[in-house]
Amino acid sequence: MSLNDPQWGRGNGNKGGSNQGPPDLEELWRDVNRRITGIFGRKGGGSDGGGNSGNRPPFSFRNMGGGIGVLLIVILLIWLASGFYTVDASQRGVVLQFGRYNETTDPGLRWRLPYPIQSHELVNLTGVRTVEIGYRGGNKVLKEALMLTDDENIINIQFAVQYILNDPKNYLFTNRSPDEAVVQAAETAVREIVGKSKMDFVLYEGREQVAARAAQAMQLILDRYQTGIQISKVTMQNAQPPDQVQAAFDDAVKAGQDRERQKSEGQAYANDVIPKAKGTSARLIEEANGYSQRVVATADGDASRFKQVLTEYSRAPEVTRQRMYIETMQQVMSNSSKIMIDARSSGNLLYLPLDKLMMSAGAAAAQNSQSIAPSEVPLGQRAQVQLPEPQVAPPKADVPPSGSREDYRSREAMRQRDR
Repeated sequence: MSLNDPQWGRGNGNKGGSNQGPPDLEELWRDVNRRITGIFGRKGGGSDGGGNSGNRPPFSFRNMGGGIGVLLIVILLIWLASGFYTVDASQRGVVLQFGRYNETTDPGLRWRLPYPIQSHELVNLTGVRTVEIGYRGGNKVLKEALMLTDDENIINIQFAVQYILNDPKNYLFTNRSPDEAVVQAAETAVREIVGKSKMDFVLYEGREQVAARAAQAMQLILDRYQTGIQISKVTMQNAQPPDQVQAAFDDAVKAGQDRERQKSEGQAYANDVIPKAKGTSARLIEEANGYSQRVVATADGDASRFKQVLTEYSRAPEVTRQRMYIETMQQVMSNSSKIMIDARSSGNLLYLPLDKLMMSAGAAAAQNSQSIAPSEVPLGQRAQVQLPEPQVAPPKADVPPSGSREDYRSREAMRQRDR
């Protein structure tokens, strides 16, 4: 027999037969209605649903209690079945008993006491939630976006905060509006960090650092309030000066770039000049130290020599005096022109400038070596260099001067050898 058959659950037509299924709910309901009607003493001549009139069975509390008991059992089963609920893998169930937290359930098929004794709420822990600070759907919110930096400049910052839940109990019961607390904590943390940073740091090289530090500060605030929220990421969407001062800001940026360029050029010039100046200073200092040491050493040597000469002079004054005279003359004559003069003869003068002769001979040799190439000179003549003959002033007279003839002959012989 089909389950949709209205005769399902009824007898097979035999009075003495047994039922093959559960009782018919419609018939049970009609029976309950008849018994309730009998309780209130309803009388009338109308016919019942079966067409019988005046054949109503007598009222019995026993029969009425059996029907109500069955109905109560059915209602109780339905009420108890309403306590079943399912928790997904990404969720956690929070069971409330008379509105107060009772327990947290893991994923799976769970059961609790039916309402109103207990109720439950499902909290998604893996879903990433996002709040926007400084803008909503592409529109700027200047009240949240405008912030003041440490160098007293106003900038427009827009960022997004992504977070997940890590404690369902704290998220539901510790704070009234945990999502709004995330917005307030994010704005507070970013304002604090921006207020302690320079404008160029926030706009350019420090954007990632600002986001990381803001995430840490937000997490500390949320943990202190026990919101049950875990910050996953803070993303800086935009950071720029306000539109009203954008042109002035561009000029300031260009001026700053020019300043950095000039500073770099000045630093390069300093790096070139300062080492040279330090080298020159070190060289002069070393030369001064050397000169000082040389003068001191010379003075010490002169003092020591003077003491030695004094000692020798005290022993042999005449010899020491003669030696000092010779050394002095030697020192003086070594720096002067050398001329040989015959001072003994009264009439003849032997003039021989030895230094000039040597200088003229050296200059002639250098001129000859430059004018004549080595390849043009024969091999046998390359080593022969003809020096100019020294010019000697002739004597004034051939007559022997006054004096002995032997002295005159010796002087003539010396003259011939010099020639």
